[in-house]
Amino acid sequence: MSLDRNQLKNILEGAMFASGQPMSLEHMGFLFDEDDRPAPQELRAALDELVLDYVGRGIELKEVASGFRFQVRAAYGPWVSRLWEEKAPRYSRALLETLALIAYRQPITRSEIEQIRGVAVSTNIVKTLLEREWIRVAGHRDVPGHPALFATTRQFLDSFNLKNLAELPSLADIRDLDKINEELEFLEAQALSSGTPLNDEEELAKVVAELEAGMVEGGNDAQIARDDHVYE
Repeated sequence: MSLDRNQLKNILEGAMFASGQPMSLEHMGFLFDEDDRPAPQELRAALDELVLDYVGRGIELKEVASGFRFQVRAAYGPWVSRLWEEKAPRYSRALLETLALIAYRQPITRSEIEQIRGVAVSTNIVKTLLEREWIRVAGHRDVPGHPALFATTRQFLDSFNLKNLAELPSLADIRDLDKINEELEFLEAQALSSGTPLNDEEELAKVVAELEAGMVEGGNDAQIARDDHVYE
């Protein structure tokens, strides 16, 4: 059975609302019988139209690392977050700075993070980031002791509304850590409810509020990791 564009859009729209997590083009293709499966470019075209259909609405269609999802626009977070009674966790400055360094300088070891921040990194911070699946052990540095190298994950990209590391905001976009925590509380509240953290694409830059000087002082070693990253 051949589908027209509106039917295809409606199927994709319904599937994404029902899924509860981002859907990749491959995953969308499996919604259809093999003989009637739309080509990836057809799926893309339908998704592009859906993006336009939701302009000016309270929700938007967003592409992140794991695929496409519908989400509440960040501008309406202060109101929507009142739906959840459970208070989301408030992250410490130390945790946010540690996450920022891993994101912008990955892969990086714990001792390298400590050298930049000038203080020890708590085991609880690393544990929390690993449990949130925002970071992973990407290997070990070939030096005595073989310290673990930390890198971000696909879940990190999804949580911070990014398709890939190339979309990391520049350090010039940095905002204050208190503001970040307010927006992360909204993200966590939605995660508690639906399992799908929602946020805007500027989230990550805000966590580096007081680290720019430390990165610059590192010279060539402080090169920010902006290339596309492959996640396992």
